[in-house]
Amino acid sequence: MAQYDKADIERRMAGAVESLKGDLAGLRTGRANTSLLDPVVCEVYGAMMPLSQVATVSAPEPRMLSVQVWDKGNLTAVEKGIAHANLGLNPMIDGQTIRLPIPDLTAERRKELAKLAGQYAEKAKIAIRNVRRDGMEALKVDEKKKEISEDDRKRSEEDVQKLTDKYVAQTDEAAAKKEQEILTQ
Repeated sequence: MAQYDKADIERRMAGAVESLKGDLAGLRTGRANTSLLDPVVCEVYGAMMPLSQVATVSAPEPRMLSVQVWDKGNLTAVEKGIAHANLGLNPMIDGQTIRLPIPDLTAERRKELAKLAGQYAEKAKIAIRNVRRDGMEALKVDEKKKEISEDDRKRSEEDVQKLTDKYVAQTDEAAAKKEQEILTQ
């Protein structure tokens, strides 16, 4: 059975780009964005749960996030979860809602965040290149087993390289867009 699976390689490369987009969404740009709270987990009912499973997050104003906790008994656990996430946000309890004013970013912090976006992009590119390497090795194995010809291997290697170029370009584009967003707020 052939080792090389183009669909699997494309799926894994696309997964690296999607993971990057998720990481970038978590970077604060100075505007309220509900995805900023995606990494927050709270200890409720004796287990660690993502914030999205115990509350509704909304952005009622450009510089304010609102967390509507479903069970009033979980209010302090949610507040602790937000505080422990080190997002630089100061939760304020207002009834059954937690309000999170988004502070302005300093120029220095903006540069740090832009640099972090670049680091996330580099990790995604490394993941994409690792998938490329796996694909190339699988093609060589298939050729050794006489399952494909040398010409088929070379054609498929070109396909893998085209996929790699496509997903690296998407990574660069996503990172550049986020860096621009961070630096121009």
